[in-house]
Amino acid sequence: MGVAKGWEGVVLKLLRGKDFTFTVTGAEQVTPHYRRVWFTDGGLLAAAGDSLHPTMWVRLWFDDDGKPHQRAYTLVDPVAEEGTFALEFALHDGVASDWARNANPGDTIEATVQGTGFTAPAPAPERLLVIGDPASLPAINSLLDAYPQLPATIWFETQHEADTDLPVRLDPDRHEIRRVPRSGDGTALVERIRAELPALASDPESAYVWLACDTATTRTLSGYLRKDLGLPKQRVNSLGYWRAAA
Repeated sequence: MGVAKGWEGVVLKLLRGKDFTFTVTGAEQVTPHYRRVWFTDGGLLAAAGDSLHPTMWVRLWFDDDGKPHQRAYTLVDPVAEEGTFALEFALHDGVASDWARNANPGDTIEATVQGTGFTAPAPAPERLLVIGDPASLPAINSLLDAYPQLPATIWFETQHEADTDLPVRLDPDRHEIRRVPRSGDGTALVERIRAELPALASDPESAYVWLACDTATTRTLSGYLRKDLGLPKQRVNSLGYWRAAA
């Protein structure tokens, strides 16, 4: 029996969200705080067709003591011909993480595709400027894969010592990663961006910043990039991926 999706499911259906059922085929504990789960797609990739894009995400539905609970996750290594992909979970306390910790082959989970999208920067930048953390790592990797010839500088906020072992798809000839241990509210990352990013974004019209951290940090940095550095709206792609606990 599927998860009752409540009013959120009704709204997504009205917005033409498409529902699918994914089946677990395997799982890997990448680090103590990060888990990869493989799936068959229930027809998702065939339905997506040419609309499959970098950073593409789906909404998974979890049962939280009888209440619907949904979270978004980025597709990892989708293979359209086989109808397979993986999802990666930055683990913490919560319903979604608990599900991922216990996922076994044969388990199923319902998903909705609605709201995902990606607009390629035009003109293409000379360098990708990327700001993220373990929750947005799958999207970061898909972005790096989509632009294999572009150099990139990545500011990557970490919360655990083992985050240095996360599978960032770095090409040492083209990519530079600057790891930033998280402070209690993300201020360390904000300070590093203010100190270091302007030198790499001297031309606001050609710079391109992709940003996905916790909601509050993302909002702060988006305002800084737009108002202080003068980057046009179309040169900043930002999305708050999660909310820090109060």
